[in-house]
Amino acid sequence: MKGIKKVKTAVIGCGAISRIYFENMTNAFEILEVAGCCDLNQQLAEDTAAAYDIPVLTMEEILEDSGIEIVVNLTNPAAHYGVIRNLLEHGKHVYTEKVLAATFGQAQELAALAHEKGRLLCSAPDTFLGAAVQTARYLVESGVIGTVTSCVAVLQRDARLLAEKFPYTSRPGGGIGIDVGIYYTTAMVNILGEVKEVCGMSGVCMPEQSHYFVKNESFGETYVQESETYLAGSLQFKNGCVGTLHFNSRSIRTEKPYVAFYGTEGILFLEDPNFFGGDVKVILKGQTEPVVFPHTHGYDGDDRGLGVAEMAWALRKGRVPRTRADMALHSLEVLTGVIESGHTKHFYEMQTGFERQPMLPRGYLGGTYAMNQPEGALAL
Repeated sequence: MKGIKKVKTAVIGCGAISRIYFENMTNAFEILEVAGCCDLNQQLAEDTAAAYDIPVLTMEEILEDSGIEIVVNLTNPAAHYGVIRNLLEHGKHVYTEKVLAATFGQAQELAALAHEKGRLLCSAPDTFLGAAVQTARYLVESGVIGTVTSCVAVLQRDARLLAEKFPYTSRPGGGIGIDVGIYYTTAMVNILGEVKEVCGMSGVCMPEQSHYFVKNESFGETYVQESETYLAGSLQFKNGCVGTLHFNSRSIRTEKPYVAFYGTEGILFLEDPNFFGGDVKVILKGQTEPVVFPHTHGYDGDDRGLGVAEMAWALRKGRVPRTRADMALHSLEVLTGVIESGHTKHFYEMQTGFERQPMLPRGYLGGTYAMNQPEGALAL
């Protein structure tokens, strides 16, 4: 870090996901200086501040502090538009938890505003920077499985308990297609590039639910599931590859979620892209069973916040962040395009594009230690 000024960073939102962000941002990523935290729930903010020895800040203090360069937004998706817009209008660079906004239109507005203001807008999921997706991209680009002709992403779960514990998941922007599917589309477009058009359908299965998993004051009462519980789509990539999405949150976990890439020389299986690590398996022509391919890249733990650190390095190095909003916007449009296709009964032609950024350098297999070195993976 000699000669490189740390990037002063504040966090808005101190909910459950914030814990791993604070752990990593304060202990693993030396490019970051965590200046404080903010939450509408004052007690939650105070507890978080005490746990990580940082001050509690108000939104006004964050906006008025010219030394704070990046603000990390960890609020729920419904709040993203208002929070991010306010930060951008006050000249802050913003990194947000997924998704960019609850709707594609709002996300477009935010991306345009960031461009107008000359500010960086970056977005999770940053799991595509992890060992598994980076290794998969390396293998695909190296031609190990030949030309990829098709791909598929599958996820099924029973999300009713999740909706009771985290009510935002039952509201617009929080369903399995948008809130969880974004991990899958992000991994797919990072590996294969832009999508040309999509079609499909989505909807809500069993929209009225009863609180019976969590025994609290709401036990037995009903609530309405507003966000999608299933999304099934077809994708046409610009490179000629076709893909399918199958997401269902009214099922049981009978199989592990996965992404598979089918090529002319082999098949590559990627485990749940909601995580940074996981096995990358390959079946080559002539083989009958998959083999686990060793990771070629690092960051295989719970490295959430990696995208913030990568953004901070990009800011200091004057380069384009790998988590820039254009890829996040494109990934979100894939999902909202499938939903719109279901409504119109027509193919949806993609409006956005993005420029894929280089992979992280190979060989940083020790995990987050590389972040602590000025010559480390993300400094490049």
